[in-house]
Amino acid sequence: MLLALTRAVSPNLGACQLTHAVRAPIDVETAQAQHRRYEACLEELGCRIQPVAAAPHLPDSVFVEDTAVVLDELAIVARPGAASRRSETEAVVEAVADYRTLRWIEPPGTLDGGDVLRVGRVLYVGLSTRTNQDAIEQLRAHVEPLGYAVRPVAVTGCLHLKSAATQVAPDTLLMNRAWLDARRFEGLELLDVAASEPMGANALWIGDTVVCSVAYEKTQERLVNRGITVKSLDMSELAKAEGGVTCCSVIFEVLTGRSSNHA
Repeated sequence: MLLALTRAVSPNLGACQLTHAVRAPIDVETAQAQHRRYEACLEELGCRIQPVAAAPHLPDSVFVEDTAVVLDELAIVARPGAASRRSETEAVVEAVADYRTLRWIEPPGTLDGGDVLRVGRVLYVGLSTRTNQDAIEQLRAHVEPLGYAVRPVAVTGCLHLKSAATQVAPDTLLMNRAWLDARRFEGLELLDVAASEPMGANALWIGDTVVCSVAYEKTQERLVNRGITVKSLDMSELAKAEGGVTCCSVIFEVLTGRSSNHA
């Protein structure tokens, strides 16, 4: 069973952190409605939604992906690069601890989950304004003994690695090459976003379906032409807060025969 951790849109979303986007008014009620449709979509694709306790005082808390990286063997509790977001991890720890052994990124490391792209047993990790080399080395120490490889990828021009590259099929990435060095992904098939849709690389692969923002029609056509099933969602208000379809959930498989461990 796939579990999707989600978190309600804060009424203070308009006070969110911004790195590259120009601040624009956010219609919070519309954002909340878009988020409800997002959750419904995940349910339609086979996920069970587990809400994390709402945090109205934390503007960015809907972007729960940034708080943790969940693998089959353990979960890494992130240390977000924006100091104002670090308390977001507390409620997520409580939710994830029921399913995985926990490990933490410690200071001076900073890591946003949106910078971690897992492809099989490889973790590509964005070196961005939110994730630093110290955190990458800590992550490496936690996961390499379990058989994972960690490959840093410099990211420029966008917030997270998953703003520039996401997996959309086995061994296939959707990518905006302008924001990273595509040579870091040797051995994988790369599908380019439409030039007029630089933000179109943020997509969420669940089962045999890829969830995309409806705003990136030309990029979706490229996916469909490759035989990929696409589900489109309106994420326009969340996008004003530099959010996308990966940001609003932490999705992982519930594994039987495992006990929680807060060590």
